[in-house]
Amino acid sequence: MTKIRMGLIGAGGIAQDRHIPAYLNLPEKCELTAVHDVNEARARDVAEKFNIQHVFQNYHDMFEVVDAVTICTPNKFHAEISVAALEAGVHVLCEKPMAITTAECERMIDASNKSNRLLSIAYHYRYTEASQVAKQAVLKNEIGEPLVTRVQALRRRKVPGWGVFTNKELQGGGSLIDYGCHLLDQALWLLGNPVPVEVMGMTYNRLSKIPNQINDWGTFDHETFDVDDHVSGYITFQNGMSLLLECSWAANIKEDTKHVSISGVDGGLNVYPFELYQPKHGTFMESFAKAEHDERKAGFVQAENFVDSCLGKADLVVKPEQALTVSKIIEAIYKSSETGTSVRIM
Repeated sequence: MTKIRMGLIGAGGIAQDRHIPAYLNLPEKCELTAVHDVNEARARDVAEKFNIQHVFQNYHDMFEVVDAVTICTPNKFHAEISVAALEAGVHVLCEKPMAITTAECERMIDASNKSNRLLSIAYHYRYTEASQVAKQAVLKNEIGEPLVTRVQALRRRKVPGWGVFTNKELQGGGSLIDYGCHLLDQALWLLGNPVPVEVMGMTYNRLSKIPNQINDWGTFDHETFDVDDHVSGYITFQNGMSLLLECSWAANIKEDTKHVSISGVDGGLNVYPFELYQPKHGTFMESFAKAEHDERKAGFVQAENFVDSCLGKADLVVKPEQALTVSKIIEAIYKSSETGTSVRIM
């Protein structure tokens, strides 16, 4: 096989803005072959706009004409569609988060293993230049053994006022499962995917339940808002490391904050912007001081890694077992908030 026939399941904003442009940038390796959406008119519009040959009313029928699919549906359907595709012998790139529950994630991995088909999750923050440079700093032992990691994914007033982001039944949660998951995954990857042991978390949605709140990203119904708009968590790991997490769609702060930093035994690093503190080797920081966080470029690198992996020319950067760990921690934070106690997840 020299070219992957790619299908899209879900033709909304993330498909059109990130995945389609990235696949179109790989004409020698990938052909956009088919599209499905529950809104058939939208699927046909996307097919016409991007010259996609097939439009399917039933995504199962798509599996006969594609080698791989990219799933861009609400979270509730990630597991169901992924398992169906894998069992049909089709590789899967599924949008984040992997699924709503740990059990669903495990079903996806089982289907991948049984079918011998690839499964990856679209945690594209790993592919930014800033992330890649930070990863190299950790691998080169520039900070020594990591001890404490801080993660903040905070938006001042940006509750997504479109789609189903505020619908718990379809999404499974709010700011944590939508936005915080990106930086949580990024941090775990930088740390070498440590095994989590215990989680303490609190979730809030009081701010978004107040009528007439200022919001930069459209309007939403405060009466039906039933997901988290602010979350805090504390995670400990088998190797003794700890991670402090905070995420929000609607924080009462001066400005949006995206932060990942690691304090190690011999030094520390910050990802946004990339900085290295007390480096053991003086030339590392100077070489990568301008590493960027460009999500569009990251989407292109993500697409190429998935396509190359399907062609047998690369290894997946985001492995499903790693994405499962992210979902385990998210599930534990929600459970901890509900019960008022810490949750052990070994």
